[in-house]
Amino acid sequence: MYTLALGPTWLSPDYLISHFGLIGILVIVFAESGLFAFLPGDSLLFTAGLLVADGQYIKQPLWLVCTLIVAAAIIGDQVGYMIGKFFGPKLFNRPKSKLFKRENLDKAHEFMDKHGPKAIVLARFVPIIRTFAPMVAGAGTMKYRTFLTYNVIGGIGWGAGVTIAGYWLGQIEFIKTNVEPILVGIVLISVIPVIFEVLKARKEGKANAGAVAAEAVADGSAPQAPGARGRHAKR
Repeated sequence: MYTLALGPTWLSPDYLISHFGLIGILVIVFAESGLFAFLPGDSLLFTAGLLVADGQYIKQPLWLVCTLIVAAAIIGDQVGYMIGKFFGPKLFNRPKSKLFKRENLDKAHEFMDKHGPKAIVLARFVPIIRTFAPMVAGAGTMKYRTFLTYNVIGGIGWGAGVTIAGYWLGQIEFIKTNVEPILVGIVLISVIPVIFEVLKARKEGKANAGAVAAEAVADGSAPQAPGARGRHAKR
């Protein structure tokens, strides 16, 4: 069995699959698609594909595993959409909430604005964003039919695509003998977009703060040091 050396043991793909099997995979996929972020989505699906090829912990055929994972992903996004539609503003306007942080909603909102409806598909491959994107869609103006179409496409592309990749790659000897570093690499690659967006937001925040300060100085509304006022007065 494989051990993913990132995060708590009980959230590692091998622990989840060895203890809960296919049911555990489906619960995690469903939850991460529209309820809880910071779950091992990508690495879990890749590991599921590996273990289908191995046949030790997952006895079901690949087509059934992929079908059930896709269904869980689509239903999870549907739940997220409904949460956003009916409870979105109330959930994200709670300043002390650790689960539904306003900043997570804002990041997902920016992602949606940038990419439009196709963001529902792209968000599948970006941790955190994939959890909150359907909520933003539900709380926004995206029509349900449009959301459903892109939800199905994204669910198939992510749920079946990553699992099948794990299945086929898992039959290569090099992959079998280097599973742990590969899984760590998948996790690191999957969080790169999140890190990029965080750094970008900080840079934009500093730029906006500098622009506001410069504008205030130009308008004469910025506070001046007492010595500076005295010098201007003497002149």
